[in-house]
Amino acid sequence: MKGSDFGGRMMQMAPETTLAPMSSLFPAALTGAKRAEASLMETDVRKNPALLKLDLYCRGVRLDDSCLVEEDGGRKILRTRAGLGSGLELLLPSGLWTNVPVSEPFAKESPYILKRSGGAYRLHIDDHFLCDVDLAPKPGWYDRKTATGKPMTRIGTLQGTYLGIYQAKVCEYWTEKTKVNCKFCSVGLNLGIDDADEKTLDEVMEVIWAARRESNITYVDFNTGHYTGETYLDILEPFVQRIKKEVGLLVGIQTPPHHDLKRYDRLRAMGLNRVSFCFEIFDKERFVETCPGKNREYGLERYLEAIEYCASLGRKGPLTEPWVTNGEIIAGLESPESSMKAIDWITSVGAIPTVCVFRPLLGTDYEDVPPPKTEDMVPIFRHLYEKSMEHGLLIGAAPDIHVSLVMLPEECKSLSDKRYPLGELKLKLLGKAVRYGLEKRLRHREEQFGPPRTRAVPPRVADPRVSASL
Repeated sequence: MKGSDFGGRMMQMAPETTLAPMSSLFPAALTGAKRAEASLMETDVRKNPALLKLDLYCRGVRLDDSCLVEEDGGRKILRTRAGLGSGLELLLPSGLWTNVPVSEPFAKESPYILKRSGGAYRLHIDDHFLCDVDLAPKPGWYDRKTATGKPMTRIGTLQGTYLGIYQAKVCEYWTEKTKVNCKFCSVGLNLGIDDADEKTLDEVMEVIWAARRESNITYVDFNTGHYTGETYLDILEPFVQRIKKEVGLLVGIQTPPHHDLKRYDRLRAMGLNRVSFCFEIFDKERFVETCPGKNREYGLERYLEAIEYCASLGRKGPLTEPWVTNGEIIAGLESPESSMKAIDWITSVGAIPTVCVFRPLLGTDYEDVPPPKTEDMVPIFRHLYEKSMEHGLLIGAAPDIHVSLVMLPEECKSLSDKRYPLGELKLKLLGKAVRYGLEKRLRHREEQFGPPRTRAVPPRVADPRVSASL
């Protein structure tokens, strides 16, 4: 479904389908004074998929008994890798990918309900039809095992359309006698259940080749937790080197900040494309309370220092390798004003904010904390888009990367009435150049290093709808 198909799909409904009344289509966030603050933003979720994606993060969805997600080729709900993700992967109108809460108690009270009718999946609000959605397709390799006998999904899983891998053992904040893990995080609840805690280089490469050939991935992202001796970069460097040499994919890592910042110069020279530092909360008091292990081992200032340093490395390294530094925060765990201050700081040093929406996952310390309200999230994500464009940041230029767990800056365009025509043109041209170079490199690496194909699997055609920032 291309972006222009949104209106057409809205009309593809059975004659007896009842459309949602207009009063149901405006999140409570955007009524009265709050709606006035939205200025010219479209507040009808039927016409603003970005607002719909954000509202679903905050309110979740109920699954009707008619839904047959796995039987219909959708992805099983897996609690792998992501400390804030455990939901249903869907494609919304205009090609936005999302991971919607379904298991948490707050989702059971959602006005949204997903129903299956004639093999199609239809999103309703207050039992009135809203729009058609698609299940994120489950690739064939999800049902296979590696040569060592491990299910491939215990090595890596798709997060939207990129491959996410939680490499090595669980974050040590979870293994101390008195746990000091981040209170929102579920990683320590996941590994060994849906995710393997030991993954060899050969196992990872086998899954990467399967995902490249069958899911057409262009990007793989590695995530680690805290390890004594700051060994996380030592663990990941061999993976980065081999992937860049043999497959040619874009590669990113998300780790705590290493004390030796020159290590990032080395990674940049290897061809690494992205580093991300999750400091989560900009308010220092809330940071100490919510992230006791991170505060003890690193402190907020060390995260900020690493972000600023790595953002300066874009001028170094291979010219053929794009470079992005992300500072990651969680909206909903501090005031909206503090989240927007974080966005101001991150963009001011040339880094791109990654803004997650807090999700109270089952089993975590914060499972009983209510999710944020959409009305408080809209200004944050509007600010995310506007500041990214005002600072001329590299957003939306990486090809065929669709992210389900967060709202990317470029996806937030329809939450703002500001437009940046010159900036958008620059990003469009840059995106074409990145795509051309990457596709050429991937073809060459396949010819040079691709392992023998053991079965005839047609490659998935690249989804042309939305390109995303790294």
